[in-house]
Order: sequence, then structure tokens, then C-alpha cells
Amino acid sequence: MKKFNMLFAAILVVFLTGCASTLPSGMIMTNLKLPIATTDATGSASKVGEASCTSILTMVAKGDCSIETAKKNGGITHVHHIDWQVDNLLGIWATYKVVVYGE
Repeated sequence: MKKFNMLFAAILVVFLTGCASTLPSGMIMTNLKLPIATTDATGSASKVGEASCTSILTMVAKGDCSIETAKKNGGITHVHHIDWQVDNLLGIWATYKVVVYGE
């Protein structure tokens, strides 16, 4: 009985004490597109720039997901709005992308 109580307590600790986040996140899989920022620019954005990063086993992460890199990749000087995308499967492989819209 004592082993069962310790096992139950350990399981509760694992599932009830996660990283607190204001963003939605799936325990098994995450596939999201979320806004980051908007400006007071009017009209539609004629250019799109992207920058991405990759994470492997949540232990190694590589890439440049900066807004500046996305602007440079899209030839953007005036930002209209910015979105963020994430694909994550069990923390084994994840990709993060910043998408900048502008002119």
C-alpha cells in the first residue's frame, strides 16, 4: 500500500506541476498559429518574411527565430503584423517560426 501511495504521489507531481504558460500547449502534440504583435499600419501587407528554429528532444535548439531575421528574409522595412507558429510532437521534434507581414 505504501508503494502505491508513493507512486500515486509521484504521478500527481508530474501531471499537476507543469510549466505555467499563458499560451495553449498540448501534452502530446502542439500545432499552433498565434499572433504576436500588430502595428497601426493600414492596408494589406504585400510582403512576408519568415525565420525559424528547431528543437530536438527539448535539449538542443538551433536557429534564428528573430523578427529582424524574418524582416530581412522578406525584404520588409515597415511591419504590419507578426504571427508565431509552433509544431511540437512529444518534445522530440519541434519547429518554431516567426512570420512577419509588411512592406
